[in-house]
Amino acid sequence: MMSTNSTTIMTISLALWASLAATSASADNPETCHWQPERAVTFIVPWGTGGGTDANARRLASLLEEEMGVPFNVVNRTGGNGVVGHTSLARGKPDGYTIGAATVEIDTMHWLGLTPLTYQDITPIALINRSSPGVVVQNNSPYETLEDLLDEARQNPGELTASGTAQGGIWHLALAGMLKAEGLAPDAIRWIPSQGAGPALKELMAGGIDVATPSLAEARNLIEQGELKALGYMSDTPMEQMPEVPLTADTLESGWTLSAFVTVSGPDGLPDEIACTYEQAIETAINSEAWAEFKRSSGTQVVFENRHETAQLLAEADRQLGEVVEAIGLAK
Repeated sequence: MMSTNSTTIMTISLALWASLAATSASADNPETCHWQPERAVTFIVPWGTGGGTDANARRLASLLEEEMGVPFNVVNRTGGNGVVGHTSLARGKPDGYTIGAATVEIDTMHWLGLTPLTYQDITPIALINRSSPGVVVQNNSPYETLEDLLDEARQNPGELTASGTAQGGIWHLALAGMLKAEGLAPDAIRWIPSQGAGPALKELMAGGIDVATPSLAEARNLIEQGELKALGYMSDTPMEQMPEVPLTADTLESGWTLSAFVTVSGPDGLPDEIACTYEQAIETAINSEAWAEFKRSSGTQVVFENRHETAQLLAEADRQLGEVVEAIGLAK
């Protein structure tokens, strides 16, 4: 028979356990996210106006304005290949009045020696956009499959050329990482730096390069017009508008995939209640018909990941991209 003291101790222990469990659960319970902005919020974009990150940020900011009842002022803080804007975001006051679009470059800049800033210096709130690269060639290219292209790179390393962004940019890392994962040298297809996907695709059509690896969405119109063909899509999920493009997750032995992404994040040290409130508001916006229409018009898919999933993504992408940067000899 249990003593009175033992019973009392057990009762207290159970009560404490229940209290701790309730406290832990409440951190992710939308009903506990009661923070409300009382004045305008600054929404930092580390890239210039007119680009994909800027477009996603501006559309989301307008939906958050409607939902939260205060202005969301998008500010483009460019420079240093993303360093200026990401630094402004990370070092902002963690009071809820500064948030921003932290992109995949938060996981590459420090590896390239551009800044000591890492994903650990921001507070992830949500993932709002993800895009994976295609492996694109001219429509009259002799390579009919991705394996044909890789066989050529194996037999004649360094003969083929590719482009899609600057040296060390995300689409360069996508190609180099795929080659490395498939057992080739990461420069078995030589990278020719460009100012972005547009110039690279023009160069591809002109015959100046053999391959381009922009996001598949950026090459979509030229593929549909018959100017180019896609040999692969570096993803494990088909692109809704082009489901026929082979997935590298299925066709490559390594199953290599990679994506660029846009997150909404806050400064380091953003309180949990504020992060939770924004996460909830962003999820509501992402699930709206207005956001779905925006994504349809831009030829991209609706995606959302919560702050815990986004934190995991940032950590895993940092590891993956760091390995590639080191493999191509650009780590500083």
